[in-house]
Amino acid sequence: MLVNSCSALSENSATKHNSGRVLKFVAHSKRVRDIAHDFGWLPGARYTNLRDIRGLSKVGFLDIHWKKYDFERHLSAAKTYRPLLTIARDIESLESLSHILREADQLARVCPNVVLVPKDPRLAEIINSQIPQRYILGYSVPTRYGGTLIPPEYFKRPTHLLGGRPDVQRALASQMPVVSFDCNRFTLDAAFGDYFDGQIFRPHPVGGYENCIRDSVRNITHLWSSYEPLGEAKRWLSRLTHYN
Repeated sequence: MLVNSCSALSENSATKHNSGRVLKFVAHSKRVRDIAHDFGWLPGARYTNLRDIRGLSKVGFLDIHWKKYDFERHLSAAKTYRPLLTIARDIESLESLSHILREADQLARVCPNVVLVPKDPRLAEIINSQIPQRYILGYSVPTRYGGTLIPPEYFKRPTHLLGGRPDVQRALASQMPVVSFDCNRFTLDAAFGDYFDGQIFRPHPVGGYENCIRDSVRNITHLWSSYEPLGEAKRWLSRLTHYN
């Protein structure tokens, strides 16, 4: 469904409708962050690029540099900013699980919600038994740069979606109990004058970077307005301390 700047879906109504459904994070510039905030999105940053969250009293999301992961640098940033949610090192091999669980335990001392991202297909059948229930699962949405190879149906616990196209993210919510996601894809398209219209990316009818950003965020927010978390996902969101 197309929603653009002329839509009756206001920032205030979008923010209100977002409450209690799914947490939305964006890790980008202050310009993007401020627009997303109008729609109830929470601010985030990668631990290698903390300038985007300097001066904030509360941080929603602390992302990682998964290709060149530095645990000490990650932990230091988590201690400083105390985010609502952070991502542990990707579990790319079953053999690394024990080590990553030890790192996750340290992160959990300074961050209330730690996401573990199982990527080794050998973990598929043992996700629930080998990854403690106190951790959220993370699913890296497949793109041309990579993604999680484990089929979505194995993700049966509260799950955070990492990156990818907004339409693909929303479709995954019919296959797993999504409680949160981060999305920056629309910022790349906005640089070329495109925006997400609720279904696909297309040239913006008016143009302008901020118009593309605002209408993309508006449409992504609207896309999730019909999502109803059930079971454990609903309980997890209801237990979550309210973030102002």
